[in-house]
Amino acid sequence: MIKLTFCLVRLPHLSREAFQAYWFDTHGPLVASVADELKIRRYVQLHSLPAEASAGLRASRSAPEDYDGVAELWFDSLEVLAENGRRPEARAAAALLLEDERRFIDLPKSPLWWGQERVVVGTDQQA
Repeated sequence: MIKLTFCLVRLPHLSREAFQAYWFDTHGPLVASVADELKIRRYVQLHSLPAEASAGLRASRSAPEDYDGVAELWFDSLEVLAENGRRPEARAAAALLLEDERRFIDLPKSPLWWGQERVVVGTDQQA
């Protein structure tokens, strides 16, 4: 499995609540609607709690500000990702998602990367 991890920072004009509502209620269903075209095996949204909930933890590690959320998307392999780049329907689906992301995500402040899980504790079968 290959996982896309996307650390989301909201656009400045949105509250955390408005951002998370749009992400879950509008963008989430949009991702689900194109999951087959993009061959997404799993999509999970991790919504941040209010900043106060993490303040002590951040301070103990001199950590930067919180993200507003993290999206995780699972794919079968790098080959599937390469195929997505060649299939017109997958390219169209990816363009649709990017167009919507521009409505609520501050893309230049939202890092994302491809990775492979290495389970240390637990029995998660997705690894």
